Amino acid sequence: MNPIEIEQAPSKERLEELGVFGWSIWEKEESEFPWHYDAQETCYLLEGEVTVTPDGGESVSFKAGDLVTFPQDMSCSWKISRAVRKHYRFG
Repeated sequence: MNPIEIEQAPSKERLEELGVFGWSIWEKEESEFPWHYDAQETCYLLEGEVTVTPDGGESVSFKAGDLVTFPQDMSCSWKISRAVRKHYRFG
């Protein structure tokens, strides 16, 4: 099982329940880079397409409209194929 959880097209009610629209926003152009999660991150993509490959694991792809949760202590590689704009929260 992949440690990354993807919830496709969550309802507006679900997003409001989580308080997503009050979270910070992060933007990044098309790129590739390594990343390590010191804390769990939950994010909601407003724009873009991404493939994340956990070290030693299988790649997962997600896009605008997806709610994604990354586990604490995961190291991975990010490949942004379409510029990203997302709401995010750690912890």
